[in-house]
Amino acid sequence: MGSVNSICGGSDLRFTERHPHLNLSKANSSAMKRTLFLSLTFATLFVGLTSCGKKDSGDRSDTSGTASKGTIGMTCQNLNNPFFQLIAQEMEKAAEAAGYTLNAMDGKGDAALQNTQIDEFITQKCDAIFLNPADSKASGSGVRAAHAAGIPVFTFDIQMEDPEVQRLVTYHVGSDNYQGGRLAGESMMKVTGDTGKVGIITLPEANSCKKRVDGFKDYLMENNSKLEIVIELNGKGDRVKGAEVAADMLTAHGDLVGIFGINDPCALGAWASVKEAGKLEQITIIGFDGSPDGKIGVFEKQLYDTPMQFPRQMATKTVENFLKYVAGESFDALEFMPCEHYYFADAEKDPNRTQF
Repeated sequence: MGSVNSICGGSDLRFTERHPHLNLSKANSSAMKRTLFLSLTFATLFVGLTSCGKKDSGDRSDTSGTASKGTIGMTCQNLNNPFFQLIAQEMEKAAEAAGYTLNAMDGKGDAALQNTQIDEFITQKCDAIFLNPADSKASGSGVRAAHAAGIPVFTFDIQMEDPEVQRLVTYHVGSDNYQGGRLAGESMMKVTGDTGKVGIITLPEANSCKKRVDGFKDYLMENNSKLEIVIELNGKGDRVKGAEVAADMLTAHGDLVGIFGINDPCALGAWASVKEAGKLEQITIIGFDGSPDGKIGVFEKQLYDTPMQFPRQMATKTVENFLKYVAGESFDALEFMPCEHYYFADAEKDPNRTQF
């Protein structure tokens, strides 16, 4: 998952009070600066994007001055997350090149807000809706409403959970999250010597993240692992919340040997808490995404592995198949891209480790 990056200022304050020595702004500060740069870049890129609706008065045009063919509404979990920022940027570029305007909206991890945004896209008569659901179940009402209005829905990264809702989706592209979870399980067995207790930082609201956990567990089971999963806590896909639940894990199980975080923000948050506890030599952390921060985390030996996703391809494939839909051409309605391991040896020779 990609990943949910929730806004939870109240919990941030409580966490700081409970752990005064854990300074997340200092932990991996270079990564924080990279994230801030991406956020500012994204904000600049999307200022001024117009609302949906067919052009009827010559007031909307692409950068070449040619009238826009129409508008695509896009809403995703949280545009503060660099993973989704990149997807939005790539979608905007590909749509613009084809003569369409992309109106990107921030779902803020809230399915109710996201469904309201979809209602706005419907009212504005968008040509299509690109959806990264904030909740694999609760976002289904928005899909149903769009389908009833005759607007095609293209989902990316996270698939709808209800099979009936899945059938209403024109196209879905995402990572093979189950396979990626198996990669994480393989790495955990390898680095721990297949013995000891492990914890998992989860995100049950997201179907993709549930599949990562399923893949992780199944790999251990199928390979007769001696590792014991003793605790699972919801990190909300967020670095601060990930640090908070990792601290709770360490309080409950001080003898952990490994933590699997369902995305890189959670995993890097866990690293901060493990560092504060003085257990970096004892506990290995595995992330998921292959994000710039995650890759740097691997290079700096904060993470052992971050199974890589490919958000650029998700973005371009979504736009490509929208254009095929408009042209009446056939295409596969479902695509899953395999993930790949990303170890220190990969980071060491990767000149693009600061990029997706």
